[in-house]
Order: sequence, then C-alpha cells, then structure tokens
Amino acid sequence: MFSTSPAFAQKKYTISGIVRDPETKESLVGVAVYSPELQTGTNTSNTGYYQLTVAPGTYTLQFSYVGYQSQTHTLTVTKNLKLNLDLMATSHELNEVVIEAGGLQEKLKTSQMSVEQLSIREAKLMPALFGEVDIIKSLQLKPGVQSGGEGSAGLYVRGGGPDQNLFLLDGATIYNASHLFGFFSVFNSDAVRSVDLYKGGFPAQFGGRLSSVVDVSLKEGNTQKYSASGGVGLIASRLTLEGPIKKGKSSFIISGRRTYVDLFTRLMNQANAKDPEYDPIPNYYFYDFNAKAHYDISAKDKVYLSGYLGNDLIGFRNSGFNFDFNWGNKAGALRWQHNFSPKLFLNTTLSASGYRYNITNTIENFSFNISSNIKDYGLRTDLDYLPGNNHSFKFGAQAVHHAFEVGRLKAGSEDNTISFSSGSTYQGVEYGVYAGDEYTPSPSFTLNYGLRFSGFKAGTSNFMGLEPRVAARYALTENTSLKASYTRMNQYIHLVSNSGASLPTDIWYPANNVVRPQRSHQVALGISKLSQNGQYLLTNEVYYKWMLNQIDFKDGAQLFANDNLNAEFLFGRGRSYGNEWYLEKKQGRTTGWIGYTLSWTYRQFAEINEGRWFPNRYDRRHDVTLVALHQLTKRLHFTGTWVYGSGNAFSVPVARIILQGHPGERESYVPIYSERNSYRQAPYHRLDLGIVYRLRPKRGEADLTFSLYNAYNRRNPYFIYFKQIRDEETEVTTGFQAKQVSLFPAIPAITYNFKF
Repeated sequence: MFSTSPAFAQKKYTISGIVRDPETKESLVGVAVYSPELQTGTNTSNTGYYQLTVAPGTYTLQFSYVGYQSQTHTLTVTKNLKLNLDLMATSHELNEVVIEAGGLQEKLKTSQMSVEQLSIREAKLMPALFGEVDIIKSLQLKPGVQSGGEGSAGLYVRGGGPDQNLFLLDGATIYNASHLFGFFSVFNSDAVRSVDLYKGGFPAQFGGRLSSVVDVSLKEGNTQKYSASGGVGLIASRLTLEGPIKKGKSSFIISGRRTYVDLFTRLMNQANAKDPEYDPIPNYYFYDFNAKAHYDISAKDKVYLSGYLGNDLIGFRNSGFNFDFNWGNKAGALRWQHNFSPKLFLNTTLSASGYRYNITNTIENFSFNISSNIKDYGLRTDLDYLPGNNHSFKFGAQAVHHAFEVGRLKAGSEDNTISFSSGSTYQGVEYGVYAGDEYTPSPSFTLNYGLRFSGFKAGTSNFMGLEPRVAARYALTENTSLKASYTRMNQYIHLVSNSGASLPTDIWYPANNVVRPQRSHQVALGISKLSQNGQYLLTNEVYYKWMLNQIDFKDGAQLFANDNLNAEFLFGRGRSYGNEWYLEKKQGRTTGWIGYTLSWTYRQFAEINEGRWFPNRYDRRHDVTLVALHQLTKRLHFTGTWVYGSGNAFSVPVARIILQGHPGERESYVPIYSERNSYRQAPYHRLDLGIVYRLRPKRGEADLTFSLYNAYNRRNPYFIYFKQIRDEETEVTTGFQAKQVSLFPAIPAITYNFKF
C-alpha cells in the first residue's frame, strides 16, 4: 500500500502584487521582498511585480528599497493573495540620511555578481565637474571601472576598450554616450529611473559586447499630478515636465538639457567682428532631449513609448574659412507588456537607434565633407516564467539590422570643376536566442545558469557562437556568501579608432571575412560579508578574462576615406586579471563606499613589439575610490570623493635619427621607439567636495548645490608631448624635453535645483 505525504499533497498559494512610488505611482524595480519563515525572497521585476509561492500559513514579508522606508507585513495565507503597496520615500525631515539599508542584504543573497546598481539620489549628491551630475562619472567610482583619463566619460571595464561596452536606454542602443568630447555623458539624471552596470557574470538576455552592459531605464512619469523640476548651472540648464495623460492610467515625461556657452561666444564674436586682429572663438553647445509615455490598456496590458535625441555642435567662421562639426544620437523604443497570468509575462520591444558625425570645411570656393553613421532597427521579445519560489525562468529572442556608412568623404569646388567622393556602406543582421533559469534548491544555495546562441550575417560572411553563462551563490553563514561565475561573450561590430581615447570621429565597423568577431571568456570568484547588523557590506572579487581577435592598426594606418579598411587592421589577443575590494555603507547619517582594484591588462600582436605581450594603454595597477556622503542637519549634506589611479601606459621615443634636408633647410628627426607602452604617465589623483543645502520655498522643493572639482588643484596628465630644445645662438637642436598637458585646475560651481 502506498500513502501520500501531506507535505506533497498540500496545496500551494501565491502572494503577489506591485510595489510603487506613492507620489508618482511609478513601479519600483528591484525592491527586495524577503520572508524570514521561508528564508528566501525575490525582487520586483522591471514592472514592479513580485510573487512568492507558499503553503497555507502565516508569513512575514519584508519590503526594502534604497531611498525608501522599509515595510513589514504579516499575512495569513489560505488562498491566493494580492498585496499591492506603496513604499514611502525616505523623508528629508527624518533624523537619518536619505539612503536606508535594504540593498546590502539583497546584494549578499543574490547569485548575481560583478553588478553595480547606481542610485540616482546618490549621484545627485556627489560633487561634479561644472556642477553637472553625470551618471557615467558616478559609475567610474566603482571598482573594476576606469575612466580613460582627465575629462573622459568613457568606461574601461576589466581591461576592455570603450567599444566593448553596451549602453542601453530603455532597450535601445546608444553608440556614443558622451558630450563635449567625453567630458559629460548623454544621460540626463533628471529623466533616469535606474542604472545597472554588469561587468561580469552577464545574464543570458545580454550579448553583443565583451566587457560590460550599462542598462539605463527612464522614468515613466507621474500618473497622479503634474510637476516640474530642473536646475540652472554655470554652463547648462535643464527642465523636466511630467504628469498624467489620463489620471491613474497613463502618463508622460519630457526632459531637456542645453549648454549655453555659445550664447556668450557669439556675442563676443559679433562685438569684435570689425576688428581685423581679432581671432573668433568657436561656438560650441550640446543639447539632449528625453521623452516617455505609458498607457495602461488593461489590467494585463501596458504600452511604453520612449525616445532620445542629442547633439553636439561646433561652428567656426573666419574670413573665408568655415568649419562645422556635429555629432549625436537618436534612439526610440516601443514596448508592449502583457501578463498572461501571475506567473507568465511577456515584453516585446521594437527599437531604432543611430549615431552619426559630420564634419564640413569650406575654404574659399572649395569644400569637403567627412561623415560616418550607423543605424539600427531591432525587435526583441522576452518571456518571464515564475513557476514557484525555486525557479525563475527567462527566455527570448532578438534581431537587429545594422546599416553602416563608413568614412564617407565628399569634396569639390563650387563650379564643380573638381569633385570626388569616397567611402563604403555595409549592412548586417545580428541575432540571438537565449534561455536562463535562477534555481534555488535551498535557502543557502542559488544557481543562475543560461545559454545564449548568437550570430551575425553580413554579405557572404556568417558567424555563429554559443555563449554559456553560469553563476552560483552559496551561503557559508547567514551573513557570508561565496559566489562564482563564468561567461562567454561574442562581439560582432567594432569601433575603429587609432587614438588612445574614444572620439566622436571613431567608426563602427562590422565583422567580415577578414575582421573576425571578438570573443571573450571571463571567470570570477568572490566573497561577500555583512557586518555591524547589516550596516556594512564587504565584497572581494578576483577575475580573469581572456580575449580573442582583438583589433589594432598598422603604423600609419589610413582610417578616413579608405575603401579598403580591412588592409589596415592587425589582430591579436588580450588578457586581464585582478582583484576588486569594495566596502559599502548605506545606513546612518554617513554613507558611502571605498573601492580598491589591483589589476593587470595586456595585449599581444604578432606585428607589434616583436610578438611579445605588452601592457594595454589602460593597464592600471592600482585604482582607489573613496566616496562619503554625510547629512550634517536635516537641510545640509556634505559630500566628497577622492580617486587615485596609477599612470596610463604610453610609448616614448628612446632615440631619434637625424635626417639632413637640402642646404638652407633645417634637419628633421625620426623618433625610434622601444617596447610598446613601456613608460607610465604620472599617477592620477583628485579630491572633489560638495555641499547640498536644501531651501524652504513656498511651493515644492529646492536646493543649492555647491561643488569644488579638483579641490587641491592637482595638475593631472591629459597627454604628453616632446618639445624640441635648440641652442639660442647656433639654433642647433640639443635635445627633446617631455611636457605634460593638464586640463582642469580647481573648479568651483554652483547649481540651483528645483521641483514643484
């Protein structure tokens, strides 16, 4: 005779709901939902939805989220229950700082590693260059993430280059995430809801880049009331408007930002236009514009429409010489969300994005134009299936059509007696399908595994590859977790650049029969520990990443107006490894973090350095960041950041060959270089300070933000050049002297921010 155990026969029920902001009614993504009785929990999805499967009984649910007050609810479950709730934002009038605990506990318990989540509230408190809050610069303060140097908004993640980062804005790709040649990013913090940076252990739904994914989500807009917010700073102003289209069912948000230095330079140029000795100042400005709308079609269907437009423009006019340079991004996404049941969700996104630059130069009656662009049209669908607390499945597919216009050159005279053009166009389709599962067999062990199949087809070239992903977490104790991950990635499009930094004129170029896809493998092992009753989280990760089909260029490579770029490339491999320490505090009047990275990054090419391994330009042995946020009173915050980085590697001539010219002409010198990148710039370090003083306007909220960039006036290296030294009497060259160029001294700034 067989009997059925009551434990197996017992019926299961679900506790589910949506967590929202009480003021705007926007869903909150990533809220930690934990049950002490079950010793397990979950996070709210990108729609704010959560679900737990339980047996009949009484349970306590704890809801916690950075910047919001934690809530605890006790429920007796005898049937399926729906608990929707609003998490109250942490009031400025509380005695504690704005940011509360909650996120640290979730970081400890998740199997995901090598992920950084940026709080917009934290970012807005940090001191910034010219007072402009910058998301990318805030991410550069995390371990394993480096800047390209002074004033750069690029990311160099675990030994990867700037083209190995995937920037997503509501699912649409942003190809150049920088304004002002890298000094600012294109992401307006007033319009951003959340930012997640993946630098390893990538979930299966992400692909196409080797080093990182920066997933940026825009705010949805206030469904209850109209509001406005913005700020006025030294070089830029911004304004955001949001409100309901139909109260409780639909909303909109529009946000714009513009610099206005060009207004002053134009006035100066006009005032001095009649002075023949006056050299006009180039006009420069950038702007960006974000918009998003959403509509609740029904209880099961929602539609989201978002868009971005941004441009940088430089103009110069002077006696027959005209120069115009502009570059920018466009992106848009239409997403349909459908709930088949409390356990099955569908998100389908149609996206379009593009990046282009254009340089026009006119001298007298002759003009030339250089341009390049890339356009994408994509479709992806993602399914989430939550059968119970032990499994969380995610699977889907995507396809992107790329159109490349590479190095287009047009030149000619006004009378058309001279006319020529050059350049190439390419098209390709990138595609992928994936499946993944987060499996929790016990409260102490979680396994996240998945497989992605990706491919790229352009003309006769067809590439395919499998990308396995696995991450695991094991709880050694209640407050200590051991984590490990392995990821394989493929990258089918590449950024063509012969400079040391990412520039607007860099060209995106597809894989083909000569240029093979880049590939990488990355393994990581880490340990996380909570201490002091959950106030501090200490993590330590070691990683090793090896990269295949890395790209460099021949000496003297011609990248502009070249119809055969394939002949300019060199191919090799790379490796990067290191150790990242991170101590974070998110509770109390004083919060912040300390990060330290010890790392090595190398490249190897048969044609460079006699085939020997050499340090990559951004091989940085030591990287330190300290971030402190302190609430002195209810209205006054002090903030400070200090960064230190070993000097970038670079090559210098060790000798010069003298070439004599014709009689009467000066001699010329041909530099002779030693091993590639065998010298180092001076170390980089900088202290930034800030004060946020909250005002008491009659309506709404307002504050004054004071910041001091580079407080002790450190002259950090931007680049090195060599000055030729000559004897004043004989004019004979006696040697060459290295000179350092620096950008920013100590720069104070003040910004007025408001919301009503």
